[in-house]
Amino acid sequence: MNFAMVGKKLDRAVLGSVLLAAYAVVVFAANVGEQRTPLMLMWLATPISVLIPVWMALQIARSRAFAPATRRFWRHLAVVAALAGLGTVFNTVDAIGGTVPSQELSPFTVAVYGSAVLTLLWALWRLPMGTTSADERLRIGLDASTVLVAAAVFMWHYQTQPLLESNGYQIASLAVAGFTLVLELVAVFVIVKVALSGHAFVARGALRLFALGMFAGAFSGVAQRFILDQPHLSLPQVTVPLVLVCATLGARRQQHTLVEPEAPRAASRRPFSVVPYLAVAAIDILLLASIADGSSDLGVTAIAAVVLTGLVVWRQVTAFRENTTLMERLDFNATHDALTQLPNRALFNQRLAGVLGRSGAPRPVSVALVDLDDFKLVNDTLGHGAGDALLVAVSARLAASVRPGDLVARLGGDEFVVLLDAIEPGEAEVVAQRMVAALAEPVLADGHELLVRASIGIADGSTGDDPGELLRLADIAMYAAKHDGGSGYRRYEPGMAGAVAGSAALGAQLRQAIFGGELFLEYQPIVTLDDGRLRGVEALVRWNHPARGPVPPAEFIPVAERTGLIVPLGEWVLREACRQLAAWIAEFGPEAPGVMHVNVSARQLAVAAFTDTVAAALSDFGVPPHRLTVEITESAAVALGPAVARLEELRRLGVRVSLDDFGTDQSSLTLLQDLPVDELKLDRSFVQRDESGRRGIMPAAVLALARVVGLDIVAEGVELQSQADRLAAMGYRTAQGYHFARPMTPAGIDGLIVEGAPAPVAPLGA
Repeated sequence: MNFAMVGKKLDRAVLGSVLLAAYAVVVFAANVGEQRTPLMLMWLATPISVLIPVWMALQIARSRAFAPATRRFWRHLAVVAALAGLGTVFNTVDAIGGTVPSQELSPFTVAVYGSAVLTLLWALWRLPMGTTSADERLRIGLDASTVLVAAAVFMWHYQTQPLLESNGYQIASLAVAGFTLVLELVAVFVIVKVALSGHAFVARGALRLFALGMFAGAFSGVAQRFILDQPHLSLPQVTVPLVLVCATLGARRQQHTLVEPEAPRAASRRPFSVVPYLAVAAIDILLLASIADGSSDLGVTAIAAVVLTGLVVWRQVTAFRENTTLMERLDFNATHDALTQLPNRALFNQRLAGVLGRSGAPRPVSVALVDLDDFKLVNDTLGHGAGDALLVAVSARLAASVRPGDLVARLGGDEFVVLLDAIEPGEAEVVAQRMVAALAEPVLADGHELLVRASIGIADGSTGDDPGELLRLADIAMYAAKHDGGSGYRRYEPGMAGAVAGSAALGAQLRQAIFGGELFLEYQPIVTLDDGRLRGVEALVRWNHPARGPVPPAEFIPVAERTGLIVPLGEWVLREACRQLAAWIAEFGPEAPGVMHVNVSARQLAVAAFTDTVAAALSDFGVPPHRLTVEITESAAVALGPAVARLEELRRLGVRVSLDDFGTDQSSLTLLQDLPVDELKLDRSFVQRDESGRRGIMPAAVLALARVVGLDIVAEGVELQSQADRLAAMGYRTAQGYHFARPMTPAGIDGLIVEGAPAPVAPLGA
């Protein structure tokens, strides 16, 4: 639908509706006092003005751009306008040439108008109000009832009763009076609906205009009593066109929301915190006035005052109950974690201070700090939804692992803490073991089965200790557990802080080393067993610390893994290895190493842009993708989860994938089935074992397995000529180890290329 064209048509429709209303006002004003124009001209605008809003409501109802509730509401309004138009036609016919005077309605006209009112009530009833709870709906119902009762009493007192008294209590008069009263109450209901609605389906401006029109039209009956002496005048002659102007403007506003959508806004509660009390006050004033002048409807007013008071009291009780529930919820939210519903840091600190501050005989107290290992990996690879589900599952398992009365709290992020009151150190370790065992079981989080690893630090104390100090010691012990490899627990011991601080300092220095030129690569040759020719090299990172000198990889690589520095470190290694391979290719051509092996961690593969990083390194240095092999260990492969997709991306890029240290974990065969790999690297433990028994035949079995699944295989850790001969006899073609060459500088590799083969070196310890 072309809404710009529709908007122009609607603008013309608004103009036409306004002109009809202006005509009706001018003609009505010209006939005040005495009739100066024919009745036909006085009633002309009334039935015609109905056609415009009917057409506009149908346009909105047919538009697929609006929500079903919106289209349904305006479809009902089109029916309402059509019925009202039919009623105005009968009203006009009766006034001009019928037997019913202009200021009265025939029963048939009342029936048609009544159908319009009922349809309008149905449309308003089905319009969603956006309430959220039973208490809120009850409160809204009581507020609306209070307003409606007060309005009904005032309409009865000032309009309906005088009309009946002046015309007599005849059936026609009762019908007209009843219809007028219902119409006016509908107007009040519309206003209430406007105030309570969340405006989710009908434009705010449209509802307000619609309510204004209904209010003006319905309450015009009060003013009708002032022109009873001029039978040629009837307020519908002017009020109907004016009401329909409001309906037309409302439709225009509804259509305009497609061009400028309204910002969501919650329903306001403020009007109904005052209106019920104003309604009671107004009825009380009316009651006093009725008593003073001896009004005949004093009893009706008194009953209404009692009913209103009861409604307001009921409403107040509901508000008190709602406020009590809200305060309880606020108190809970202030002391509990929103995600896991566990006590938060504030409540834990309060409870810990209370336990340690108890008077009397000293009592042992322990604190266990729990931190999930590699939780960021879950968030980065699976999204925060899976991370949140994992935290909820972990909180439930921790709560089930502790003793009754122990407090499990979430400090924030992936960090939890357990307060173990009146517990001996040995028993605290038992609780820690239960927590580790409980977390070891796979967790189903957001459709993913995840393995949870956690590091736990335990600090033992007693009543009278400082709460902050006890928590600090538990934190140190937790970092010591992480330093040991994670997925376990450590109890705080004197001197542990220095070791942890040293590890943290090393991490800070490593960051500087990555970007400060302190790192370099050495390369260990991979050779063919039949002739000892150089087949490829494996890049190995080294750190020459400016103060300490060489730092062993076994010391700084775990620090890089724990701190996340493995990602920038790995990228530096990748680019430096590609740069060196490109230099060898440029210098030696076909004699250059055929392939460059680069080790990659699970944390690197978890980065979504890792494949782009590899592609950029290959492109920047002009290295063909098939000459790069990324190596992952079995333990890293187990932790990959969905990040396995990154290996698929690398293989599509042309990069080869090698499974390092094959045979060291229990999941080897499963990995061969699930992982996209091109090569196996037989772990050195198989190469260096005795030849007797089962151990002696394992290399041959692994070789057979590799051939069956179509994978290349490299034997690692060859240190003796006898080992090389045995592997060659089994059918191995390539190997690496100290027997052939130790890791060396690029210049050392240059020498091997020139010489044509690496020279065997003495084994370790020789």
